[in-house]
Order: sequence, then C-alpha cells, then structure tokens
Amino acid sequence: MGDFDPARWITTQEAADLTGYAVVTWRLFARQGKIRSMKRGRDWFLDKDEVLAYTETMQRLGNAKHNPWREDLESQRRGRRHETENGAE
Repeated sequence: MGDFDPARWITTQEAADLTGYAVVTWRLFARQGKIRSMKRGRDWFLDKDEVLAYTETMQRLGNAKHNPWREDLESQRRGRRHETENGAE
C-alpha cells in the first residue's frame, strides 16, 4: 500500500459522483477485479484513471455494450463466441 497517492485513488462514492454509476457497481467491479482497486480497512479505493477509462468506453459503446458478440470481448476470452468455442452452451 506504499503506492497510495490520494490524487490517483478515489473512493467508490467519489467514483459514483464522478460517473453516475452506483456505488454498489463500483464495489462489485473492485471485488471482481474488473478495475484496479485496493481495500484499505473497510473502504475500497479505485484507480481514478481506470474509472474514467471504463466510463468513457461504456459511453463510446452505447447500446453495443450489451452485445455478447462484440469483437473486444473475444480478445478478453469472454462473450458468446468464446462460450460457443469452448462448449459452454
């Protein structure tokens, strides 16, 4: 935790205020490792740059963010193409 820089890390509440996503959403992303985060005591702190990048990506994708056949999911080994190739269906 020596790399804790208050200018770089924000709370889940600050992320929610900054982006409009719910606090519980940011906590979930932190627990699942979807966003760089650290837990100090009972509070989650999120990398502000990653919060902003995630938000920008979701805004750029628009309705396509719900498309399970998106090309970017394939590179992450997620989505429908990955599931059908591995017999998950």
